[in-house]
Amino acid sequence: MNDKISVYGSTGFIGTYFCKYFINTIQIPREQDKPESNEILYLISTTDNYNVFTDLKKDIDTNLTKLMSILKHCKKNNLVFNMVSSWFVYGNQDKLPVNESTICNPTGFYSITKKCAEDMLISFCKTFDVKYRILRLCNVYGTGDKFSEKKNALQYLIEEMKLNNDIYLYHDGQFIRDYMHIFDVCKAIKLVIDKAPHNCIINIGSGIPQNFREIITLAHGNLKSTSSINPIDPPEFHKIVQTKDMFLDTSFLRSLGFKQKIAIKYGISELCQHI
Repeated sequence: MNDKISVYGSTGFIGTYFCKYFINTIQIPREQDKPESNEILYLISTTDNYNVFTDLKKDIDTNLTKLMSILKHCKKNNLVFNMVSSWFVYGNQDKLPVNESTICNPTGFYSITKKCAEDMLISFCKTFDVKYRILRLCNVYGTGDKFSEKKNALQYLIEEMKLNNDIYLYHDGQFIRDYMHIFDVCKAIKLVIDKAPHNCIINIGSGIPQNFREIITLAHGNLKSTSSINPIDPPEFHKIVQTKDMFLDTSFLRSLGFKQKIAIKYGISELCQHI
């Protein structure tokens, strides 16, 4: 094996950009389980909590069963398995920001299976003396992502405002999120692979609490949109599975030398200009 990075999920939003930015990558086809290098970046995942309405097994099959199929080929102690996880595993928390030692409280099938995948990976790596890192990402945005009301609501709402359609915000947008541009996310992932110690969990985010209504107002002004912005009560399912406020303690990431390059106002401007 060589010193390149085997990237699983290379055709997704993050994987596509990561392989574009860094040339020392091997794009592993979806049907292939065996890695082609000692360093692995694992990005295969579902993306929201709504699969429960259409396929009860989808989150299990994608987030757990597929992972186990790949781990069967990773029982070598010279491997490093870098798995991308999500802030969703933290769930609702009384104290913010959350750090890597915060006790997780996941809700929803996506969130629960992502946390289960973390735990199973750690157990596997301890059993077979394999090294690992778990990267818990904040909300990632940037041009080229597939968006909907269920996934990446920010970009969905910006597209609606481009069309001057009225938009509706849960809690009138009065909640907190941690957003990071795809360029900075990929740069942070590569830094973690290059410099972070093995067998650790690390938050990847801006560490900056962003008020969602303020972001939408910024985009609305950039677009000179005539859309009206209206409050709406969240549906019951959203109340059950969704976390209202979240941002990450990124002290660990910053200790590695990470500095965010693209501030939210510039990233929003990019999204507003993109067609």
